[in-house]
Amino acid sequence: MCSVFGVRLAFAAAIVVATLALSPAQAGVVVHIDKSSQRMAVSVDGAMRYNWPVSTGRRGYGTPSGVYRPQMLARRWFSRKYYNSPMPYSIFFHGGFAIHGTYDLGRLGGPASHGCVRLHPSHAAMLYGLVERNGRGATRIVITN
Repeated sequence: MCSVFGVRLAFAAAIVVATLALSPAQAGVVVHIDKSSQRMAVSVDGAMRYNWPVSTGRRGYGTPSGVYRPQMLARRWFSRKYYNSPMPYSIFFHGGFAIHGTYDLGRLGGPASHGCVRLHPSHAAMLYGLVERNGRGATRIVITN
């Protein structure tokens, strides 16, 4: 009786392992910022969701390239370093660098910031909500030249 139970248990475990191995991996939220095109592409679980214009660091104020995870989220934030400037829907990813909304809409699509990644406030709110729902650990920020 014990050997039959052991065989069934082993068979059930093999089915679970095979099912997990065949199911697609959940990628979560991937935010890709391309500094050369000044665009942000956002995918969720491998499916492209959004493609928005952004402003990254202007001459003398580079936006760091690399792969990051969100460190802190702040729905309402004001820059302590740059004139108490509003930074709605901030997603901090590397020290004081953040993705956040801007009200300087005319400069989106070209380098204009002190190193942060700026985007339209409604887009920043959508991205913030995605990261909040999916979690910081399931979000990857990729910044390329």
